[in-house]
Amino acid sequence: MTQQQTDRSSIVRLMSVLPVVAFLCSTSPGSAAPLLGNDLAGFAVLGASTVTNTGATTIGGNVGVSPGTAITGAGTISMTGVYHSGIDPVAVAAQNQLTAAIVDLASLGPGTTLPADLSDLMLFPGVYTVPAGVSNLTGTLILNGNGNANAAWVFLMPSTLITSPGSVVNVINTGAGAGIYWDVGSAATLDTTASFEGNILSLASITLNHAATIGCGRALAETGAVTMNNNTINAAACMGTEGTGSYGFSGGLDIVGSTVSLLPFAAVAEPGSLPLLGVAFGLLALATRRRTRCVPIRNPVPRP
Repeated sequence: MTQQQTDRSSIVRLMSVLPVVAFLCSTSPGSAAPLLGNDLAGFAVLGASTVTNTGATTIGGNVGVSPGTAITGAGTISMTGVYHSGIDPVAVAAQNQLTAAIVDLASLGPGTTLPADLSDLMLFPGVYTVPAGVSNLTGTLILNGNGNANAAWVFLMPSTLITSPGSVVNVINTGAGAGIYWDVGSAATLDTTASFEGNILSLASITLNHAATIGCGRALAETGAVTMNNNTINAAACMGTEGTGSYGFSGGLDIVGSTVSLLPFAAVAEPGSLPLLGVAFGLLALATRRRTRCVPIRNPVPRP
């Protein structure tokens, strides 16, 4: 094989690798109509009757109530968004979108039925039904995206959502398009110091006891109140939170017309994939240069 043939073969091999490297470097979750409407997605906390806070609470996003008007304890809330209440058009629209989202989530069921206590489970993306229990989480629940940047977990809870003190939801191996949804048919309670993740869409009230947190997600009550006590709730840019890159864990679902489905798989880019792409292009440039290098031409010296 000649040097030119060898160089050409190297280029062909490199070109065949580049599309794979480019795929690994891609983190785009793809375009889809979101489950949470634009107005609703702006809220970290949304109640129907009242929103009540005690102590120093930190909110990433808007706080609202509708059709009620009462937001008490606002003086000790630190927030990145704004307040909306009563007949405020944004609050009204958000409540309407919450009702639609709850209907959409129910259309995905029933999925796989789990035990009432989700502790010590590792769950991959999917739709799950969780029955009522004294506590739905007494320890740690791991949600493993299995390398899918669009990973979505939907928990259909016909009755209540209750967590025990100090319980934990841990999210791993997913990315910017991920979504976690807790569709609660009655009331939700996060007990003291619970570390929770995802969007709680509750028909009735939502209570966060002292120092409970929603690291990335929302507390959204359709007909009841939201009660807080020295909490942290973040629906803003949760980039890097809990090993993910999600904005409030509001992705993962595709809505076309009246059909709701999980988004297709999208690979999570490995931390070293961008340098790998640079090396591949560098090798390609080197091989091309070798093949096309210039050979000096000796100009004949004219005879006198």
